[in-house]
Amino acid sequence: MSQNLKNIPVVAEGEAPLIQPVDMESFREHNRKKSKTLISKMMTEEEAVDRFVKDGDYIGFELYGTVRCPVSLTRALVRSGKKDFRIAGQGVYEIDLLLAMDLVREIDFTYIGLEVYGVSELLRRRVESGSVRRIVEWSNAGISWRFKAASMGVPFIPTRCMLGTDTFNKSSAVAIECPFSGQKVALLPALVLDVGFIHVNRADIYGNCQIDGISGFAFEMARASKNLIISAEEIVDTSEIRKHPGRTIIPYYLVDALIKAPFGSWPGEMTGLYERDEPHYRMFIESQKDPETVDRYMKEWVLDLPDHQALLDKIGKNRLDEITLKK
Repeated sequence: MSQNLKNIPVVAEGEAPLIQPVDMESFREHNRKKSKTLISKMMTEEEAVDRFVKDGDYIGFELYGTVRCPVSLTRALVRSGKKDFRIAGQGVYEIDLLLAMDLVREIDFTYIGLEVYGVSELLRRRVESGSVRRIVEWSNAGISWRFKAASMGVPFIPTRCMLGTDTFNKSSAVAIECPFSGQKVALLPALVLDVGFIHVNRADIYGNCQIDGISGFAFEMARASKNLIISAEEIVDTSEIRKHPGRTIIPYYLVDALIKAPFGSWPGEMTGLYERDEPHYRMFIESQKDPETVDRYMKEWVLDLPDHQALLDKIGKNRLDEITLKK
């Protein structure tokens, strides 16, 4: 054995503690107990949140900007009254809903913002007030590869990602001297979620899920979640799924709950189905500037609506038709 392999030097460490300590054996044990039977996973958003989410959970959302945001699930989570979440992943609109209700305590931060509209005022207020107690920074690639490590069942993944950046310094990563090349390599710790939330284009009742367009980090996060809650624009027969098996990036045995949620990403968009509701999105962003106006927004558009169908009724068929992409 090479002398280098016996004693691998750590050459740098990020300053932040891990929000979720790595425990791959516990994750593997949890997965072994998951049923592999082909049974229906169908339920409502409210039933899924009640069954699989608890206070203080480490949760994650998979999306790309405002594309495929699992917003119907987020609204149900807000209405549930559960709180004190630790969060990983990306976030635009859906994490802002949680911040508006002061439900977030720690964040493994990649990107939470409003894209061309700038920094989230909700995030700024919660961080500056100390309500969000800790932010640990990662690059977009870094967080995806942390999910990748968990999906592979290994406690970390080596990469050159984030080396030489302030992001590394504000993270929980460790840099070592590679025993084979002598070069500096960053080790990113595996990231296992208590609950993952993903919105997809279609699924069958068992939870075989397909995504059109950009798939983000759905493949990795689905395999890094102890409990996985999926919402889908449509539920199709398994025979339809089998016509294009290569699109099924999330297989049924990973999924714990499945919800039919047409326009489930609204006011975000879905590839091939509908565009972002830009006027509503801008209205929400304007509401953030003052706590009272954002409270009114949350009451009108989240808290006073009992379920996703009530939201669709409030938006109205005419507006939904306007943002629907015509084929």
